[in-house]
Amino acid sequence: MKFFIHVIFYFTAFTAMSQSISKNEHIMFLALGDSYTIGESVPEHERWPVQLVKRLKAKGYSIEGPRIIATTGWRTDDLKNAMDKANLVNEYGLVSLLIGVNNQYQGKPVESYKPEFEALLKRAIELAGGRKERVFVVSIPDYGYTPFGQPKQESISHAIDEFNNANREITLRYGIRYYNITGLTRKGLDQPDLVAADKLHPSGAMYALWADLIAADF
Repeated sequence: MKFFIHVIFYFTAFTAMSQSISKNEHIMFLALGDSYTIGESVPEHERWPVQLVKRLKAKGYSIEGPRIIATTGWRTDDLKNAMDKANLVNEYGLVSLLIGVNNQYQGKPVESYKPEFEALLKRAIELAGGRKERVFVVSIPDYGYTPFGQPKQESISHAIDEFNNANREITLRYGIRYYNITGLTRKGLDQPDLVAADKLHPSGAMYALWADLIAADF
């Protein structure tokens, strides 16, 4: 029964956003996160939020941005502190959240991650003017499938799954759209072009797959 309810939430969240964003309105896009959102090791135009905006404009949407609040190495608490200092207004037409890999990498427990992630998700909803259908979450990539992480791939993947199980459960409980890109990142060892030159972060080609997945929903 619990699985069935989650499927309903998942479907509802996906259909709600496409119905609520009109091509007749001009919206601002805010992307919240860490290295994966700021696009460590790729040029600006290859960041996934930038590629997403390009795709949405091509589909006829009037969208400004993205405004990105993200820095390599940030945990959930770092992102919260940055958001507190940014003087953000609650008028974004689209807000994304991708955070947690550094909590895992720095050895923070998933139990402390849960309330911090939930608080960030609630703040993202506020920044979208309380409109849950304007918010989406992206799962944490699996860096175990990169040359950097390969020696500890099994333990990294297990930990990433734990963190993603936590953020997915919270996201669906709020009726928010959730994009699971983790499976795509597990192609990194078989397809080296999907990993950036630093042997750790996604390449522009990988980010393009994320942007395609999200844009297809509009």
